[in-house]
Amino acid sequence: MDYQVTFDADTESRKRWLWWLYLGHGASVVCSLGMLSFIPLIINYLKKDETEGSFLYTHHQWQIRSFWWYAVWFSVACLIALTIIGIPLAMLIWAGAWIWKAYRLTRGFIYLSDNKPMPVPSAPAQDH
Repeated sequence: MDYQVTFDADTESRKRWLWWLYLGHGASVVCSLGMLSFIPLIINYLKKDETEGSFLYTHHQWQIRSFWWYAVWFSVACLIALTIIGIPLAMLIWAGAWIWKAYRLTRGFIYLSDNKPMPVPSAPAQDH
């Protein structure tokens, strides 16, 4: 899908919101291993409809998907850590999830700065 890039006051304001949301998600990953990332996640859900049809919408989707996949892998690692034998594997999963989330946030921040949409899966076509 091609997105039109227009820079009016609303677009700049929404882009600034996304910038702060990337920082919020990033600070959460660094300071709380992502446990406080639900705060920017809620704002993503509240603000994403305002950006529908623009490249900014893909950034909301990117942040939302990043949160949920990180939560899945963090939870898997927690379950594995319940066994003494699984602790080393859990630590590897936690480290991998943390690095993956840091990569996604960095990539999204760079794309936002370059006014590019994020690659997000498109909805499957529906037959009528």
